[in-house]
Amino acid sequence: MAQHGFWDRPTEAQVTVDQLKKLKRIIEPWQSARQEANDLKELIDLVERGDETSLAELEVQLKKLTHDVHLLEFQRLLSDPLDPNSAIISVNAGAGGTESCDWANMLFRMYTRYAEKSGFTIEMIDFLSGEEAGIKSATFFVKGPYAYGYLKAERGVHRLVRISPFDSNKRRHTSFASIDVIAEVEGIGEDFEIPDSELKIDTFRAGGAGGQHVNKTSSAVRITHIPTGIVVQCQNERSQLQNKQTAMKVLRARLYERKRREEEEKLKQQYGEKKEISWGSQIRSYVFHPYTLVKDHRTNYETSNGQAVMDGDLEEFVQAYLKKNVKK
Repeated sequence: MAQHGFWDRPTEAQVTVDQLKKLKRIIEPWQSARQEANDLKELIDLVERGDETSLAELEVQLKKLTHDVHLLEFQRLLSDPLDPNSAIISVNAGAGGTESCDWANMLFRMYTRYAEKSGFTIEMIDFLSGEEAGIKSATFFVKGPYAYGYLKAERGVHRLVRISPFDSNKRRHTSFASIDVIAEVEGIGEDFEIPDSELKIDTFRAGGAGGQHVNKTSSAVRITHIPTGIVVQCQNERSQLQNKQTAMKVLRARLYERKRREEEEKLKQQYGEKKEISWGSQIRSYVFHPYTLVKDHRTNYETSNGQAVMDGDLEEFVQAYLKKNVKK
């Protein structure tokens, strides 16, 4: 990065910067934990010499080191080649009108809060508001080292049970929303290029807030991959070219994920295993009436602190999912 002319090619330079971030995500926590361990040795010496005032600090530092080492051990579970990559998340409201749109919006907020706590950044790709409240769908990047490795645990259907704020009779409602998580796969090689003949590209006017530019030019882009029928669109960038580039990123990621799943299916059939249904099946329930409970049906991990979960506290759910996969 210190070489002359490194920044002359911004796209290639960004690949190197992202690689550096992934390596730092591995090395820096280990260096920090090592320093904490050395500091603890000095505190232990002080306590053994009769400095009782250092005992409380020793207990606090030991608890922190234990937590940090636990996270280091946990990161070793992220062994999939795509785990270090950024993630592309799609949130889609299920049947149920306003109720499901509001639930989709709550999940979108939950993941943005989780990203903030984890040091990731959010970049919107596409956003479709509900007719009365909430969102019908949203697609966005979660940028940062190991974002996909952590967030892949969220793929599936999420179920909400609550007293509806939109029902004047205060009845209990059940809502569904689906979450899809795929890895960003930029730089996977020329062998995964998509021929132009397989693409149908449409442009349309972008919707939503955005000043005078929005809704006056056909800057939004919708790309259909003809052989598979996969459709992606982007309307959050300022120009049609930028929207097309972002949409192509998402399309490549979806096609690569499809290819990976097909290969996994062939392997499981070869070994006589039944494919676990994850996409299109209920993976987690969020119950807020008559009691509060959030339960993951794949791992049976549950918590009664539903508000913390909705505020992005997903660490225990993610760890339980990855640990179970490793055991498998």
